[in-house]
Amino acid sequence: MNSVYISESAQLLQKDFELSLPEEDLTREALIELLSPVVSNLLNRDFERLLHICYRIDLGEQKLKYILHQANPESLAKELSAALVDRQIQKVEIRRRYQ
Repeated sequence: MNSVYISESAQLLQKDFELSLPEEDLTREALIELLSPVVSNLLNRDFERLLHICYRIDLGEQKLKYILHQANPESLAKELSAALVDRQIQKVEIRRRYQ
């Protein structure tokens, strides 16, 4: 996976989730690990805001419902974070391809 796509995705997610990003380049897995606690917090404290972000990122209603209803509660935040990261990377790839 292209590190430029991950870097751009991280910057977009940083805005939505108010993340503090490290200086060095992130891997997909590191970005998911960084995002998971924030998603977990939103799941527990501000579910409405989390849903709003998911729809703005265009995660997809079916995917979101599947994760919310099928994921193990202990891994829910991580699975949702992975889906959000993957969707953001996909959007960056598409944007660059058709620039």
